[in-house]
Amino acid sequence: MTPATPIHLAGYQGGASILTAALTTLARRLDGGAVGTPHLLPDVTAQGESAASLFASLDRGERQIGYMASGYLSARVPELAVLDLPFSVQDRAAAFAALDGAAGVMLREAVARQSGLHVLAFWDNGFRHVSNAVRPIRTPGDCEGLVIRTLDSELYRRTLDALGFKAVTTDVKELVRVVQDGTVHAQENPLTNLLTFELWRHHPHVSLTGHFFGVVLLACPRAWHESLSSRQQVELQAAVDEATRQQRRSAAAQDETALDRLRGHGVQVLMPGDIDLDALRRATRAVSAESLSRLPADLVNAYLQAGVSATAVP
Repeated sequence: MTPATPIHLAGYQGGASILTAALTTLARRLDGGAVGTPHLLPDVTAQGESAASLFASLDRGERQIGYMASGYLSARVPELAVLDLPFSVQDRAAAFAALDGAAGVMLREAVARQSGLHVLAFWDNGFRHVSNAVRPIRTPGDCEGLVIRTLDSELYRRTLDALGFKAVTTDVKELVRVVQDGTVHAQENPLTNLLTFELWRHHPHVSLTGHFFGVVLLACPRAWHESLSSRQQVELQAAVDEATRQQRRSAAAQDETALDRLRGHGVQVLMPGDIDLDALRRATRAVSAESLSRLPADLVNAYLQAGVSATAVP
């Protein structure tokens, strides 16, 4: 390969997104280097594509670098369910320490075995919380009868159904529309996405449930990665590491400021102490137990030992 070889990078969020910012940093870091010439499309949905089409284009090798929430790939790579155990992660730094260590090695190997992708990094998609247009969510009873939008993950849907919601899946391209037109009563996302997609305009209630900690996979086609020389792979990984450090710092910082911004927009925010989190955990305990029973013990131990709460293990 020569420096003139194009590298197509793409995401599915707009300019205000911390994921977009990190992908932009990565493109700039690669510019002029030995890996190739970066061509960045920050938001495929602005071009009429779906987020799912981005993932498919990586699979086909039509794009070289992109990101996806881990839950989107868990149907093909069941081991990724370890990242989505409900009410599990307490400390994002501890979770990423595990992912930068043995747990990350195991997950990378699982993705390589069961897909055409190579995981370059694990990015921070924040603690996920519930917003809705109907009422404050304090208990499982408050969830009853509410249709909630979530991403395309069986484990996410089963967890939310166990809480009492009726979980439905839409592509992120349709998120604002289904919230705006009332197709769904509720949705769950990290706080930064409530701001990025301006969901606060339609959802005056936010409950800091922290029911999932979202991990994003920065990925590339495995065949493309293997075609790079050793020098190019080292250069690529150095650029990825720089962008990853920025992305994780930004994610933590945005969580600290998002609450004030949401309150400034008039949103009623329920803090964890205002929510019966024990009741929510009990409602999802069977979902956690079933998922844990299907996961490799060594992977569970590698990830749970640092970043995951004992309440996730029945």
